[in-house]
Order: sequence, then C-alpha cells, then structure tokens
Amino acid sequence: MTKTKLQQYFPIIRTREQILLEIKCNPALNVWFETLSEDSKKEFLDICSGEKGVKILYDSFFKSVMNPEVYPERLQDMLSCILGEEIASFHVLESSSFALGDERSLLILDIIVELIEGSIINLEVQKIGFDFPGERAACYASDLTLRQYARAKRAATEKPETDPGHKFSYRSIHPVYTIVLIEKSSSIFTNFPDTYIHRFSQKSDTGLHMNLLHNYIFIPLDIFRKKLQNKDISTRLDAWLMFLSTDEPDEIMHLCDAFPSFKELYLHIYEICKNMEDVMGIFSEALAEMDRNTVDYMIDTLRKNNEQLQGKNEQLQGENEKLREEIARMREELEKYKN
Repeated sequence: MTKTKLQQYFPIIRTREQILLEIKCNPALNVWFETLSEDSKKEFLDICSGEKGVKILYDSFFKSVMNPEVYPERLQDMLSCILGEEIASFHVLESSSFALGDERSLLILDIIVELIEGSIINLEVQKIGFDFPGERAACYASDLTLRQYARAKRAATEKPETDPGHKFSYRSIHPVYTIVLIEKSSSIFTNFPDTYIHRFSQKSDTGLHMNLLHNYIFIPLDIFRKKLQNKDISTRLDAWLMFLSTDEPDEIMHLCDAFPSFKELYLHIYEICKNMEDVMGIFSEALAEMDRNTVDYMIDTLRKNNEQLQGKNEQLQGENEKLREEIARMREELEKYKN
C-alpha cells in the first residue's frame, strides 16, 4: 500500500483504505457518503488521506485552527506579518450587526479584534471578491468607527460631570484596519497581476498630517499563488499567505520545511480529520457554501449582463430615435427642394 506524500510527512494521516473501511462500518457516514457525487467523494477522500492538502479557508477548519480565543498567538502572528508591525495582545469583539443587503454567502468569515491600545482590526475572508470592494470596505470601517464613538460617548455620560478625565474626546476613537483576504479576485485586482498586497490610507496632498483613522489592506490570494509559483517562500508573510491559499502537497511540505512552526498547524488539522463525523460536517458545510456561492455568482453575473444589455438597448433606442429625427429632417429638406 503506497503512502501519499503527506502521509509520509504526517504519519497521523490514515490511508484511503482505512478511511473507506470506517465509512462502511458507520451506517450514518455511509449513507452520507453515498449521497455525494463521484467528484465530491474523490475530493473528500483526497483531503482525508493526504492525496491533497486541506483547504484552510474552509470556514470550520480556519475557525478551529485560528480561533483567536483559544490560539491568540497564531492570529497575532499572522496579523503582525500583514500589518508589518508587532501587535500587542487583543480581545475579540462581536461581529458587526451592520450588513449590506446583497452579500449573502460570498463572505467566508469575519473576525473583529481590538488591540490593547484601542485600534480595531477587521479580518475578512471572501470566497469571491465583491463588486465595489473599496466602497464596501469603507462602509464597514465607518461602522466600526461609529461603534467606538458611541462607546466613548456612553462612557462619558455614565461618569460624573465633575470628573474631567472622563469627558468625551475624539481622541478616544482609535484607528481601524480592514484586512480583506480574497480567494478568487475580481477584475479590479486581476488588472494588477504582479501585485498581491494593496495598502490604502488617507493622506493629504499638502503634507498636512491628520489621524483619519481608516486603513485598508486587500490581499488577492489567487494572484499571490501565481506570483509565487516556483519561487522560494522568503518571508513569514509569504508563509502565512501560502498556508491560507495552497492545498498542494509539495507546497505544504516545502512550507513546513522552511517555517517549521506551520507543521503544528497542519498536525492540528489532521487531528480534526481523524474524526470522520467532524470532517463530514465540515465538508457538508463547504459543499453547501460552494453551491450557494455558485448560485449567487451566476445570479450576479446574469444581473450584470442584463444591466449591460439594457444599457445597450437604451443606447440603441436613443440612436434609433436620432436617426428617425434625421430622416424626418432630410424629408422636410427634400420637400422644400421639390417645391
């Protein structure tokens, strides 16, 4: 029985035969497994047996491995690499109740943490990049800023007016960082095929400095993969992005050799894979999510195409109206000439 590359690297991974035997011996697992398409069966077995790597951005895998309340040091390290500066300890905030109406299932996950000095980081992972990513990110950043404002105002009103240290001050409102990881980028990012990190902050054109609070980082992971193809992973940031974006066994082993601390994260994942019922739940959620994403993407594409056709139709109608007017004018001129 030939072991897969990842089975040789991570002996904890079971063989395909062992996995199939467990499925057949468990009636509930067997019924679920037989409902899958042949492609889905193969993908499930490939993941569990190490024929392919686990897709870290499956919602449940990511939340288990990167749970900021259980493993804060992991998320802290990743955020420090993305921001380019060491961040202090943080605590997790509730996700915002604010939501744009057309988002549905394209957003894989959303984590909001507050640093010890007060800055807030909103980390999002998107399956497919949204239309108007800048406008959308600005709306969410504004919501987090207003949450800070409301909290500072409430704290000021709850303290005695005689205590000057608790008067409201806009200095109580701290910077907001919006970090967006995109699994499949939209055209706005693919127009920059050599760049996989886009950082935005608000600056004046005169050199005047104001603390305008909002900062944005967009990372299209598919562009990162293409850019880094056949190249060594040279930085810890590259290592994190590779961890998030690859399911190729050779790349996973190369990552663990270059940055051994990631081996612990993969061992965590393969511990989860030992429990077939847990993996069944994760895989079912992922399939349902992919189905919703596909439907939503198709609906959005059809809507855009329809809007484009309507626009072209209106343009043609306008041109047709102008042509009719020109013909009528020419007829009038011809009648004058005849008379």
